[in-house]
Amino acid sequence: MQIGNFSVGLAVKDIAASRAFYEKLGFTQIAGNQAQNWLILQNATSTIGLFQGHQFTRNMLTFNPGWDRTGATLPNFDDVREIQRTLKERGLVPTAAADESSTGPASMVLTDPDGNPIVIDQHVPKPAK
Repeated sequence: MQIGNFSVGLAVKDIAASRAFYEKLGFTQIAGNQAQNWLILQNATSTIGLFQGHQFTRNMLTFNPGWDRTGATLPNFDDVREIQRTLKERGLVPTAAADESSTGPASMVLTDPDGNPIVIDQHVPKPAK
């Protein structure tokens, strides 16, 4: 099972201060809109999202099935609904589930034993075989 490209989403108090801090660590903006209080930053090997005042109240781990590190769509990947079925078979219960009768973009959320949200967020439809 491939759960997708990994990033960490940070619930920040001051997006400008957080951006300045992470830029000093070598991160640069690749997506987002600071005026809308969200940014995606990368350095050579890491991706982080900064979110101020959004629905995210905790830091979270995010996986994006269907995307490579640059956000380009992969030619083949495990759909979030396939991932969800596998995780359910392994005894994990989503705190928010993807509609298994749907197709295209969807997401699900798990919570690890320490209360950390894990988001599996698919933004692209799976290519037809």
